[in-house]
Amino acid sequence: MIKNEKRGKKNGMFVLLCILVFVISFVGSALFKMNYKPAAMKRYSVDWNKSVGEGYIDLSYGDQDANKFDLYVPADQSKSNYNLVVYLHAGGFTSGDKTDDKEMLQWLCSKGYVAVGINYTLRDDGHPDASVYSQSMEIKEAMPKVIEAAKEKGYNIDSMAIAGGSAGGALAMIYAYRDANTSPVPVTMLFEAVGPSSFYPEDWKCYGFDKEENKENAASLFGVMLGKTIPSSIFGTDEYDEQMKDISSLLWVDENTVPSVLAYGQYDKVQPFDSSVRLDQKLTACGVPHQYIVFEHSGHGLQNDTKMYIEYMNKVEEYLDLYLPVK
Repeated sequence: MIKNEKRGKKNGMFVLLCILVFVISFVGSALFKMNYKPAAMKRYSVDWNKSVGEGYIDLSYGDQDANKFDLYVPADQSKSNYNLVVYLHAGGFTSGDKTDDKEMLQWLCSKGYVAVGINYTLRDDGHPDASVYSQSMEIKEAMPKVIEAAKEKGYNIDSMAIAGGSAGGALAMIYAYRDANTSPVPVTMLFEAVGPSSFYPEDWKCYGFDKEENKENAASLFGVMLGKTIPSSIFGTDEYDEQMKDISSLLWVDENTVPSVLAYGQYDKVQPFDSSVRLDQKLTACGVPHQYIVFEHSGHGLQNDTKMYIEYMNKVEEYLDLYLPVK
């Protein structure tokens, strides 16, 4: 009994350590994106002023404190319809804010899009039950309010793209692949960087979850993300896929999945690179138009491949022009 108690405490500490590493690494990635600006990336920022557009901050979409969004609308109000781009913030599902992506949102707005950043309830001391699933449902519930708010400002939305980085990339994929069929306007494309798309222990080698002795720890961490208990005994079964489908965008991919631009670091130690390989393979098998861009010298922050980051943003622009053209 004493040995079992010690083993339980050891496993519990391991899971806590994994969660801590996961969170710190994701937050570090978010901070990198805020502070690291290659000279070539200056074209993706804009001198924001009234001639470019207007920003409306902290609009409400729900009852929770975090249920707020920022809306950026172009100065040109002459068009009958506009397209929307939603960009979701990074932060390991436990930190970050929509204001972190202000430059991205303002740049998208300068191109003629209505642009929106959405906050969601973070998993923290005040919200210990928040999960990737609950956050994804908040994003889903926000969309009609976002469309309504834009319309109230004089911008009728008839189609949209969704995007994000890291944790925001994961949530963007979930909405684009899982929830597009129920979106208030058609979702025509996705772009995201380093968001986890699936939760197979054998892919998560960065946490040692491919080893048999760590299967319980994998089940615990994935259960935290899902928001319910997952027994390790169902790993590798259809039942596991069914349980994890709510937060595994990979499992929603089919021939109708929206065109996507994806960026991943080959040396990512936060979310598994092998998971992104699975995603690329399934998108290819289903004939989904997509660009899978590998940063061959980078980890989660994508900081060692400036040329590849420029390629990623060029592909983002190319896909926006093709699948969500400014009217």
